[in-house]
Amino acid sequence: MLKLENIKKTFNPGTVNEKCALQGLSLHLKPGDFATIIGSNGAGKSTMMNAIAGVFYVDEGSITLDGQDITFIPEYKRSRVIGRLFQDPLRGTAPHMTIEENLALSYSRSRRRGLRMAVSGRDRDFFRSALAEFGMGLEDRMDTKVGLLSGGQRQALTLLMSTIVPPKLLLLDEHTAALDPATAEKVMAITDSIVAKNHLTTMMITHNIQSALTSGSRTIMMDRGKIILDLSGVEREKMTVAGLMDLYSARQNQTLDNDRMLLV
Repeated sequence: MLKLENIKKTFNPGTVNEKCALQGLSLHLKPGDFATIIGSNGAGKSTMMNAIAGVFYVDEGSITLDGQDITFIPEYKRSRVIGRLFQDPLRGTAPHMTIEENLALSYSRSRRRGLRMAVSGRDRDFFRSALAEFGMGLEDRMDTKVGLLSGGQRQALTLLMSTIVPPKLLLLDEHTAALDPATAEKVMAITDSIVAKNHLTTMMITHNIQSALTSGSRTIMMDRGKIILDLSGVEREKMTVAGLMDLYSARQNQTLDNDRMLLV
């Protein structure tokens, strides 16, 4: 489904600020894989996602999605088949538009029907049914401006907007990090449900190591622009937080002591 082949990216080459962000990184995801991505700040996690999404072009290597080489396809075209959520709940929605209008825009764009605002009765029933599954009462607030929603409600709405027409790939960049623990848990449960229901191929960056081991089907650890660990199957099921920390230390000869990395 997704293949990254020896991708490299250097920012500000030839200057004192030169930064080699991705160093010959390769990764293959099968259809339906749900990979959690962990690593210290600067490990290259978000840079890898930005490369996949087309925020910038890689210097070397190739990116293939569902058999199509997208290495040099612009971001706006990739967005038709790649859904993405960010840490900031304010991103991904139009705050001055209603819940229904936001969903209608996303639905029309994803289905390549143009940005039409007319919503049929069938579409409205579809939106209400999808929102009702969240258990947040949003199905009864379709005329509410999105800017009036809480962070958790908006993030849940953004998740629905990104998957209302199932994408080929879903990218989650710490999408629960800005939420309080209870809300983050609820949004994560919604995420797991949507991913499983639609069999979505998914990548999720997280700083919560416990969540990285319990969510999804693979755990990938990055450091200095490379993948240094890829766990799945029985090996992942048996892995503990302490064991994962020890593996990191053994492979990199350093401790994973980033203060943003949550151990539980």
